[in-house]
Amino acid sequence: MMEFALFRLPDGRAWLGEGPFTALAAAPAAGGAFYINDFDLRDPLPWKVPGRLHEVTAGSLAEAIHLNGSQKPQIQWAKPATEWFKMAFRRIRREVLAKRLEKMVPVLTESGTLTAGDPRRLLDKVMQAPANMWGYAHVKDGGGFLGATPELLFKVQGRQLETMALAGTAKPGNQDAFLTDVKEIEEHEIVVRYLTQQLQALGAVTREPRILCQTSGLVHFQSKLSVNLTTVADPAQLVPLLHPTPAVGCLPRDEEALEKLREYRQQLKVPGFFGAPFGFAEPGGTGTTHIIVAIRGICWEGDQISLPSGCGIVGGSAFDHEWRELRLKREAVLRLLALQS
Repeated sequence: MMEFALFRLPDGRAWLGEGPFTALAAAPAAGGAFYINDFDLRDPLPWKVPGRLHEVTAGSLAEAIHLNGSQKPQIQWAKPATEWFKMAFRRIRREVLAKRLEKMVPVLTESGTLTAGDPRRLLDKVMQAPANMWGYAHVKDGGGFLGATPELLFKVQGRQLETMALAGTAKPGNQDAFLTDVKEIEEHEIVVRYLTQQLQALGAVTREPRILCQTSGLVHFQSKLSVNLTTVADPAQLVPLLHPTPAVGCLPRDEEALEKLREYRQQLKVPGFFGAPFGFAEPGGTGTTHIIVAIRGICWEGDQISLPSGCGIVGGSAFDHEWRELRLKREAVLRLLALQS
């Protein structure tokens, strides 16, 4: 099976890169490279330059990746176990109430077994994702991950950087209560404050008003931020400056808290792709680089499928509310990929 990577912008433009890939520490000046790393940024050469790169459309993708047959994947899901997650929730909330933590995001992963079809078929749905989402995929050696995320880590072009805080979640139809939900607003503003602090060293930060972002069956708070950079920034250095934001990580983001976060992710068997940065430097020397946060997706290895979802624990968090939010997020992915039975 060939190795390939896919990146789709909200405007529908998409690029497919086919292996073999050349690994680099920084994106080449000409662009045309994918940023692929795990949550812990363990790959020192995360920029992958494909042997062949071409723009694709929803109609041309299946042919480009030599995908035969039309059977969509059939997956037998196992009910997620609550024990480990409940223990992580209690410990994190205790740390938050003791003021040793302000926020942390544990992740629950639902497991499934592929009983028929090919997971690569789901790329059709990634290409058809709503216009306020970024599509992403990396597939190789009988495994891979794919999804469509509403969360941008940053877009940089020349001396202009754009980013967003995307935190706080509700089901559509409950907007009035959500707009005044103290816990959800607190969770969101923690991310805004973090991004502002991290970006101030790079130039003047402008924040747009907090709005509602409805996407793929969920509603989030979204605040867009932009920076006029004092110098042209290297995307490879921007990633560790911003990642992980408190939307997928923790605050404070010191080594002790990050180590605890890694421990929880290990205990809860969280796939490395989830919450990780993934991106693309546009070809043609445009200098435009997009880095997204890889959420709302699945991964697989052979016939074993994983569907992760995370929730932010702050002072006002209640277990039943967070457990329901995790389910809503997983259901949103199943709807997006047309995997609901």
